[in-house]
Amino acid sequence: MPHKLQAVLFDMDGTLVDTEHYWDQSLAGLAERLGGRISAPARAAMVGTNMRTSLDLLLADLGLDRTAEQRTADGVWVLDTTAELMARGVNWRPGALELLTEVRRAGLATALVTTTPRRLATLVLRHIGQLADGTTAFDVTVCGDEVAATKPDPAPYRQAMAALAVDPVECVVVEDSVTGVTAGLAAGAAVLGVPSLQPLQAARGLIVRGSLTDIGVADLEQVLAGRTRVETTVWS
Repeated sequence: MPHKLQAVLFDMDGTLVDTEHYWDQSLAGLAERLGGRISAPARAAMVGTNMRTSLDLLLADLGLDRTAEQRTADGVWVLDTTAELMARGVNWRPGALELLTEVRRAGLATALVTTTPRRLATLVLRHIGQLADGTTAFDVTVCGDEVAATKPDPAPYRQAMAALAVDPVECVVVEDSVTGVTAGLAAGAAVLGVPSLQPLQAARGLIVRGSLTDIGVADLEQVLAGRTRVETTVWS
């Protein structure tokens, strides 16, 4: 018997909101402070990863070796710089607000699941945490500093599912990165992929679309129904 859609779990950066350019600026700023310039492939590889992995990629790209104390300071600088930028405001990704609004009106449970630390996620939630009709956008929020392991580990999504009291086979995850898609699939959900800075490869349980524009609850139900298929076409 087909499972009924009960919950939609959303990634934040690059999926719901256009914040990756803030990370672009802060990471490029750190590279400049260290006397280098980050390459496009290295930056793309950082999408969806935690700070430790991002710093690993950045330092490898620059050919630098930093002490643990220096790396800690580097991470703090990136987070502080990104927080200053996010505090100025964020913009929705195309179709994201419309999809989230339709999901809430349909009575489905929602979660925001992000690798971003709570301090920064709170800044974003000031702008997206409540819909125009006063409805709370998310029943549950899970941040990267609140889990034992971050994406691509399934722990963040599993934690959100447990908090929502839903079965993974009743859930659709919406993601933009390879790291996030991997986490969603490993958690047992069907995944709708909307790539931002990284291409997404076909996988069982993953359906890829070019954006969230004109995506609605009916489309998410199709994603759930097709969770055992491999779809290779990327729809615009």
